[in-house]
Amino acid sequence: MIEDFRFTNFVHGIALALMLGYILFIGRPIFVPIVTSILIVYVIVGVSRLSGLIPFVGKRIPLKVRYILAAVVIAVVLVELSALFVGNLSTIVARAPEFQESLLNTLQDGAARFGIESTLTWETIRRDALGEINLQRLIRTGFVSIAGMLGALLFVLLNVSFLLLEQRTFHHKLGGLSDDPDKTRRLLKVIGDINARVGRYLAVKTMINVVLGLVSWVVMAVMGLEFAIFWAIIIALLNYIPYVGSIIAVALPMALGIVQFGDINTVLLLLALLVGVQVLMGNVIEPQVMGNSLNLSPYVILISLTAWSSLWGIAGAIFSVPITAIMVIVFSEFEQTRPIAKLLSMNGEIPDRAI
Repeated sequence: MIEDFRFTNFVHGIALALMLGYILFIGRPIFVPIVTSILIVYVIVGVSRLSGLIPFVGKRIPLKVRYILAAVVIAVVLVELSALFVGNLSTIVARAPEFQESLLNTLQDGAARFGIESTLTWETIRRDALGEINLQRLIRTGFVSIAGMLGALLFVLLNVSFLLLEQRTFHHKLGGLSDDPDKTRRLLKVIGDINARVGRYLAVKTMINVVLGLVSWVVMAVMGLEFAIFWAIIIALLNYIPYVGSIIAVALPMALGIVQFGDINTVLLLLALLVGVQVLMGNVIEPQVMGNSLNLSPYVILISLTAWSSLWGIAGAIFSVPITAIMVIVFSEFEQTRPIAKLLSMNGEIPDRAI
């Protein structure tokens, strides 16, 4: 009888997971901006609290003032970066024929070095290597996506404003959900744990990504790579994505470097410098600053990356780590799901239940 009950619970759990996955997939236009807003609020709160550690200045500024300053700075930065991103992308599209001609020359030089005598043209490359891809349609789709992204950014900033205002009464509302003080204390403990761990992770990760973007911009600007600011924004953003983000972040500017420079030595030097910055930040500085603050298994992070990117695309890949960390914290609070939390954790050790 007990085994039948466990099997029934297992089947119900699988069915519930499938239903939730389908809802998350079809509701992506609604859920992604909302989750983005929540995570930005975590960054604002985390940065505000970390700024209190600044010697001589941090403690003298009230926490609410630091919230306002962090919110204003992050909002201005998001708007400015979006404007830079769109402006640079428009320029790249306008200069596409020039890059196309440079790419053809580079490919023809490479073919000549290997003794390949066939004449390369853009039509033959597109037909043989890229299939039936319609470049004009891709560019048009890209601009539509950017317009949608800017509209979503305004919605996100509006949500962030209201969420920050809700902070004043949030704990009071939670306290009124139950007449049992133990349940209320336990709920507040779980939410406090989520806020502390996820907030600190996002705040520190954001500051690391900003430094990574700045250093990468300096490297690309010194090397003379065009659109260095644009690629620096891409590098900083993609570094939120575990494992594959840094690879893609280096590959994209390198593709332009191959087209722009056409010199293998210059390209290899740029590659070595960008990879060196990524290794320094990802393998030396980041572990020292963050450690394993989220207590997540590397394999679980990989599976989470695959699952959430399938549901929400690039946004899901960026959100995968904090969402999984929240799941582990919540699972650890219920006796039935604590084994799942242990499997998802780094070493099988999770904190005791709040109550």
